[in-house]
Amino acid sequence: MGEPTPPKFYIKSASTTEDLEHTRELFTAYANSLPIDLTFQSFAAELSSLPGLYSPPTGAIFLAYLNPASDSSDTQSGPIGVIALRPLPHIPPEARICEMKRLYLAPESRGLGIGRKLVEEVIKEATRLGYLEMRLDTLKSMVGARALYNGVGFVEIERYYDNPFEGTKFLSKDLRN
Repeated sequence: MGEPTPPKFYIKSASTTEDLEHTRELFTAYANSLPIDLTFQSFAAELSSLPGLYSPPTGAIFLAYLNPASDSSDTQSGPIGVIALRPLPHIPPEARICEMKRLYLAPESRGLGIGRKLVEEVIKEATRLGYLEMRLDTLKSMVGARALYNGVGFVEIERYYDNPFEGTKFLSKDLRN
């Protein structure tokens, strides 16, 4: 029997200065991929203050990396995906509601199940941190992302913050079950 095939990717918590620089790059790629301007979310300030609200012990950032082929001389490349978790701003901490933010995969890395694993990892971390509910917003045009969110138990809810873009969908997941 041959050796088991190593996983095609792995996920790690962003904890070093280099990780935060990679996070900045992926967040920027995410913003550039959108048909909207994130200025209303103070995106530039978010980038410059990383990890900011995503800091432990109430937040987290996860990066996804492709595993180099075991029979190749490839060296580790940079991350190909990111996802973040933060306490929901303007909500009392005792409500224990968090927000998933900035799920992004490099286009060439899509369709490998990495996005789902990133979402599962951030849900697991939110549960570990004691959050009871996770919210997110997404665009109507992001059909694949919306299908992923629905597939892991998110449901559509009323608007939970002031977002100026028509067609924004607001979702929630109960983390108690």
